[in-house]
Amino acid sequence: MKTPERVVASTGRRTWCLLVTVLLIAVGAQAAAPARSVKDLKLQVSPNGRYFVDQEGKPFFYLGDTCWLVFQRPTREEVDEYLKDRAAKGFTVIQAYVLRGLGQTHPDGNSSLLGAGPLVDRDPTRPNEEFFRNVDYVVNRANELGLVMGLVPAKSWHVTDHPEKVFDEKNAYSFGKFLGERYKNNAVVWFPGGDSAPGKYEAVWVALAKGLRDGSGGSQLVCYHGQGSTSSSMWFHQADWLDFNSIQSGHNFRSDSYAFVSKDYALTPAKPTVDMEPAYENHPTGANQPRIDSHKVRSQAYAALLAGAAGHGYGSMDMFYFYKDPDGPFPKNGYQHWRTALAYEGARQVGLMRRLFEQRPWYKMDPDPSVLAAEPGEGTGRLIAARAQDGSFVIAYTPVGQSVSIHMNKLNGAQVNAQWYDPRNGMWRPIGQYANQGTREFVPPTRGAQDDWVLVLDARP
Repeated sequence: MKTPERVVASTGRRTWCLLVTVLLIAVGAQAAAPARSVKDLKLQVSPNGRYFVDQEGKPFFYLGDTCWLVFQRPTREEVDEYLKDRAAKGFTVIQAYVLRGLGQTHPDGNSSLLGAGPLVDRDPTRPNEEFFRNVDYVVNRANELGLVMGLVPAKSWHVTDHPEKVFDEKNAYSFGKFLGERYKNNAVVWFPGGDSAPGKYEAVWVALAKGLRDGSGGSQLVCYHGQGSTSSSMWFHQADWLDFNSIQSGHNFRSDSYAFVSKDYALTPAKPTVDMEPAYENHPTGANQPRIDSHKVRSQAYAALLAGAAGHGYGSMDMFYFYKDPDGPFPKNGYQHWRTALAYEGARQVGLMRRLFEQRPWYKMDPDPSVLAAEPGEGTGRLIAARAQDGSFVIAYTPVGQSVSIHMNKLNGAQVNAQWYDPRNGMWRPIGQYANQGTREFVPPTRGAQDDWVLVLDARP
């Protein structure tokens, strides 16, 4: 067996400093770019069932941020600050609950800043107009800033046996139809399910989903949001009302986006799948245990995309609740103020991930482990690779800086241009151009528990 040719990365402090300077300039230019409204965007599923497109057939990269209580906790000035930050970082979707508590004191333990509850006399057929005028503002403002709203209509409390239960099959359909009609002219994606398995309440959740579909005239995508360590495909993949699959891989270091996405990707009929709730940044993982860090965020994001996902979700424990000064003193149980959470490394780095993939026709990639010339390993530390359907490029991810051996003839061209992409700062490190033959081993610039790298190979004539 022929030994793979080995390519070892070199480093240089002066080059590194120059690259970082260029990055800062590029990020500033990106943040200054004017937002483009998506209010008229109508998302659909691509003809091959693998990703999302707009009404003109242009691919849409789902990059979701999680701010479940955005309709209840922040003032309008804070909403604007939050949405502008997320748009500047490259997010395309804001994930939020419409109903997550009926009064000022929520089951989450947070106090609402709004005087109005969402329902009059806890009746889903009597939505409170004052509350929904604020929902209108947030949805419209998000759309103006280029952000689609991914809305979960109600938390599971409001359907299951709980003091805040208000839904049955009949009024769930009515409420879903109300929401669908009210926001049918906005860029919205719907996620009934409320962080739970359907169980004995399946008919209620399905009624809510059908109400949303009927209210919007079928113009908006509908999914299902289950609890941790599940995908909607477990219950509803064959359902005609389920347009795509939603994963909640779980908030721990064992969360495996690759495994969930791969399983959904193999199902028929083909439907897009998104891990909308991977491990939240700064999420606790047990007493005296480390909290979820940016490396875990990155590793799940790249694993999901290279496994065939239509995008990815992001969240932090602090932004989930929109933690504010009265919730302190900080850190309270390790939580930080929402403005601190805005600047978490992972939130910026998933935007860099989107930028990388959109530099190539990412939607034409297929997961392809056969590109790898050595065993990929197992679990969340595995090597992962995907290849363009026409062989024009290969992208591989090494989560802890393992070397990557590639069958070069998997690319369609006489020469191959190789580069490393640093997922921490979005900078490129050129490797070289090589003949498209044999097997070649690429050694990342660094190796360590936090030293993930992305190998990008582009075919040349």
